[in-house]
Amino acid sequence: MSDSEAQSSIELNDANAVVPNDRDPSDEPSLWAAVRESLRGSHRDYTSGPIGRAIIMLAIPMVLEMCMESIFAVVDIKWVSYLGPDAMATVGLTESLMTLVYTLAIGLSIGATAMVARRTGEKNPEGAARAAVQALSLALIVSLVIALVGAPLAPRLLALMGAAPQVVEHGAGFTRVMLAGNATVVMLFMINAIFRGAGDAAIAMRVLWLANAINILLGPCLIFGLGPFPKMGIVGAAVATNIGRGTGALYAFSRFIRKGGRFDIRRSHFHLELAIMKRLVRISGTGTFQVFIGMASWIGLVRIISSFGTDALAGYIIGIRVVLFALLPSFGMSNAAATMVGQALGAKKPERAERAVWKAGFYNVIFLGSVGLIFVLFAWQIIGLFTHNPNVVPYGVDCLRIVASGFLFYAYGMVLTQSFNGAGDTWTPTIINLFVFWLWELPLAYVLAVLLGIGPRGVFLAITIAFSTLAIVSALVFRRGRWKTKLI
Repeated sequence: MSDSEAQSSIELNDANAVVPNDRDPSDEPSLWAAVRESLRGSHRDYTSGPIGRAIIMLAIPMVLEMCMESIFAVVDIKWVSYLGPDAMATVGLTESLMTLVYTLAIGLSIGATAMVARRTGEKNPEGAARAAVQALSLALIVSLVIALVGAPLAPRLLALMGAAPQVVEHGAGFTRVMLAGNATVVMLFMINAIFRGAGDAAIAMRVLWLANAINILLGPCLIFGLGPFPKMGIVGAAVATNIGRGTGALYAFSRFIRKGGRFDIRRSHFHLELAIMKRLVRISGTGTFQVFIGMASWIGLVRIISSFGTDALAGYIIGIRVVLFALLPSFGMSNAAATMVGQALGAKKPERAERAVWKAGFYNVIFLGSVGLIFVLFAWQIIGLFTHNPNVVPYGVDCLRIVASGFLFYAYGMVLTQSFNGAGDTWTPTIINLFVFWLWELPLAYVLAVLLGIGPRGVFLAITIAFSTLAIVSALVFRRGRWKTKLI
């Protein structure tokens, strides 16, 4: 058999999700063994072998990682809810400001994941290590700038977001601490993205476990002054979150530089390489703008909601937090698809990349569809876990039911967007986001909520319609296949 015939045979087997000809099927682990391996972490090659198995092994730790990320949001709002609507409004408005930090962190991580995954697929560990170090350097510089500029302006930023005077007075400390400690967010996102790009999502998962455990235990202690801890109120929630995230980031960095790990980091790597930095800035810059478009639209929605009063805002915040509890794990599946795309393109297997995307999307539909049904049927009970305020609960229920009704569309839209990014084609989803969120969602929300008098329910409807539109447009563009030729 010629080399070309052998390669064709392997690719045919791969297309049918079976083991390549040069591998004994009995060597493939059982599903339970694959789950254990994915949780432990491994150096498996994801550019060959059954696609479904590869997605599962990547997705399990990524989904658990995103579950931990969503728990951050849910735990904070749960404890803070005991401090009253003003405190919840402070958290919601601050989180809206922090979306700018998340925008930069996610945008930077898009470039890091794409470059590390591409170098890994090319079997170029030296290139992956160099790209990873430059990505961390860029993240550190950005986070320091945010802290120096944002923390002193915390009260003004809250007021700019439409916070009532009493919210600014009692909540500025929370906002200041969160902005000052933004490096814990940025570095955690970046290091985890680097490990995901290399195909080792288990480390990122364990990092979030550690960070969450600290936040869950420390949060109520600092908020309510339990035991020997000072009673810090809402500021205690910010301090606990930063301590948890910071500890997780330090642990992740220790795994990044240790000998015998995923990356062979040497002292010679710790200097600025302008050529690599330029490519990272190009990919991450577009990725950041892409995420900023989506994040800024959330700020616009909060601004519209806040015009209907604190109760409506508090209900919206609780409802969206619960939605994020489902969507963040779903991002884990999307991140798995991005890693598969980046590594498959690096290995010169674009068709494998495409098949991985559609399969990951199907898995995501099953997950989000099930969760969405639960949210619609049990919305009152779920919102009741966070507040019993009779003025707040109806808004939260409306938000949860209406937004969850579009989960089937969101499932494919999230996977497709991340797959473009995994290929390094950050411009395509950026243009789609610009159209869907700024030129469609925000005007629609204002028209429905304000001009037509529907109120907050109009905003919730606009969210569902916009994300469904995103999924349909992304699928049409993805089928054209231009992302397969992107060089990074």
